[in-house]
Amino acid sequence: MAELSTIARPYAEALFASAKSEKSGLESWSKVLAELAGLADLSEVREALSDPRIGHEQRFELFTELVKSPLSDQAKNLIQLLLENNRILLLPQIAAQFDLLRYKQEGVAVAEITSAFPLSDSQLSELVAGLEKKFNLKLKPSVSVDESLIGGIRVVVGDQVLDTSVQAQLAGMRDSLVA
Repeated sequence: MAELSTIARPYAEALFASAKSEKSGLESWSKVLAELAGLADLSEVREALSDPRIGHEQRFELFTELVKSPLSDQAKNLIQLLLENNRILLLPQIAAQFDLLRYKQEGVAVAEITSAFPLSDSQLSELVAGLEKKFNLKLKPSVSVDESLIGGIRVVVGDQVLDTSVQAQLAGMRDSLVA
């Protein structure tokens, strides 16, 4: 079976091409997709949309009624298309692919920052400023905490990894001693 991101990519690319030419633009589509993706990611919604006893129109009504913000005709068309092709549950992957395309156009990259301890806002802004200089990119941070790092941070920007964690240093020492 193909990876979900591979299946989602054509939808995201088509939507991105369409959104670039619209007045509402890329940011509003990102918000809409984030809301739709969050909804499609709920286990109750996934279960209901996968139920073969529910017809196509009922699925459309169910899904659109759950959306809190008003939907444009284009957003309704997207939902309709995804339902017709049995791809509505791919909305989280479509939203992620769309955001990657948007960031690429804006010259922004996502920095996945994993820290051993929670970072304060000032620490995060200082860290991001330093990383932007190092990578020569505008970065959008995505921060998580992983206590197994023991100390330090691990940063992933695209296919580049900067790992200054104590765990990585200990692994390096272990490898040196074993060799």
